[in-house]
Amino acid sequence: MGVVHHANYAIWFEMGRTEMLRSQGGNYRDLETEGRFLVVVDLATRFKKPARYDDELTLTTHLLEATPARLRHGYELTRGQTTLATATSSLACVDGNGSLQPIPTGLEAR
Repeated sequence: MGVVHHANYAIWFEMGRTEMLRSQGGNYRDLETEGRFLVVVDLATRFKKPARYDDELTLTTHLLEATPARLRHGYELTRGQTTLATATSSLACVDGNGSLQPIPTGLEAR
């Protein structure tokens, strides 16, 4: 059909979160080394127009909210001036057993 499959958007959003953390001096690998993991507990996407194969896209990722154990992000995927999709996700901080943990100090500030 020439359009990007909807499942790819979630991957792009994850890349946006990872690159946002990296651009602010963080590293997800360091979190895992400390025994903390950020797991997606909610993802809502509104598709407005299709992305097509070989489109040049821009993803903007921003932090909407930070609580002691949760981060909420917002996303906007565009092609030029056209918004293709918007989304939000919530991530919980857990340990290796899946138990809720506080977000490491300073992470929410990044």
